[in-house]
Amino acid sequence: MLKRIFPHPWLAVVLIVCWVLLMNDISPGNLLLGAVLGCVISFRVTEGLWLRPVHFGRPRLFALLAWRVLVDIIVANVEVAVLVLGPTRRLRPAFIEVPLDSTHEIALTLLISVVSLSPGTLCAELSDDRTRLAVHVLDLDDEAALIALIKSRYEAPLMEIFAC
Repeated sequence: MLKRIFPHPWLAVVLIVCWVLLMNDISPGNLLLGAVLGCVISFRVTEGLWLRPVHFGRPRLFALLAWRVLVDIIVANVEVAVLVLGPTRRLRPAFIEVPLDSTHEIALTLLISVVSLSPGTLCAELSDDRTRLAVHVLDLDDEAALIALIKSRYEAPLMEIFAC
């Protein structure tokens, strides 16, 4: 019953505290107004913004993926440094479109983050229907190989972790 009235109690508390701090007044009327605003905002205004609950299916795989991403970022840093410090006419920048199989919000967010965190690649756009990801690449050698790498190295483990 209480969860239905206050679905996000900690958000309401934080909003009340922020209200009191912003108003710089701890009078009963100000506390009451902050409580009303905190409850209304946490209940009605943010209602459509909450994601579905996240369930990790394979925590060990998630740790392995995190390690793989860290190593890939370090390797990509060295590769980009070599490319940038060398003759720039060797660079072959391009946009590619990666077809996506995952529809899970958190898995897509992590995939976009991983691709954007890797030096030399940057996610430019996720299609409205969430089936394609536009990626800018600093130096593209083989488009099909890069798409296969992103799908097998990052998207497939994320789909397995989040049971997509």
